[in-house]
Amino acid sequence: MNINVNVNAEKAYPKPPKKIKHYFTVLIVGVLLWRSAVITDSSLGELFSGMPNMVDLLKEMVPPNWSYVDNIMDAMLETIRMALVGTTLGAILAVPVALLCANNITQSRWLHYPVRMVLNLIRTIPDLLLASIFVAIFGLGALPGIFALTVFSLGLIAKLTYESVETIEKGPLEAMTSVGASKVQRIFFGVVPQVQSHFMSYVLYAFEINVRAAAVLGLVGAGGIGHYYEVTLGFLEYDKTCTIILFTLVVVLIIDYVSTKLREKLI
Repeated sequence: MNINVNVNAEKAYPKPPKKIKHYFTVLIVGVLLWRSAVITDSSLGELFSGMPNMVDLLKEMVPPNWSYVDNIMDAMLETIRMALVGTTLGAILAVPVALLCANNITQSRWLHYPVRMVLNLIRTIPDLLLASIFVAIFGLGALPGIFALTVFSLGLIAKLTYESVETIEKGPLEAMTSVGASKVQRIFFGVVPQVQSHFMSYVLYAFEINVRAAAVLGLVGAGGIGHYYEVTLGFLEYDKTCTIILFTLVVVLIIDYVSTKLREKLI
């Protein structure tokens, strides 16, 4: 009887074809794009009218001034050091924060929800704004950049880690609880083995991002190679700017390759 009712209902109210859903989705996306372009005063005409200026800029950037590499080598090494220290400090701080955010480890909603709110607030603040704040506190140099990358790494790694902690197998934790294991023991022997490979992957991923981010923190006085971006662009030395971009690209590609190989071994 129920089968006949369902069949009659499907005949009376047939489902719309999939093509109509696709057309409707495309229409909504098109309207949103058009409205966004209107509000932001964006137009293809402005893009095409600015093409000659873009071509002129590219002509001034080519060929790169390769002799400038000697001037930026120390700054690039400082950028890598900033990313390394900032990522390490952020990863260390992310461990307790992730455990407090995971609802299968911290059952109290009055504890893990406020910690999550603070974590979301940290992730909302752009790294350049963080660097500007720390520059105002500590002055110019690499230290503000390290603190900015630490806070950024904390937000990123803690977010990814606590989501991984919430998806672990509950069996080992229940077994350890049944034999009287303490909470610290459950974390060390039940949680850490299940998420340590993912955690290391998140740390490597954060380090890759921080190398890119540290390259521009110098624009606000937070040390690193970003200072040379500001100098070369300010003096219209676009060939030197191109050298910095290409040199940074080579360094990032090397780090990406190494971290990818490490992640393949960890996971």
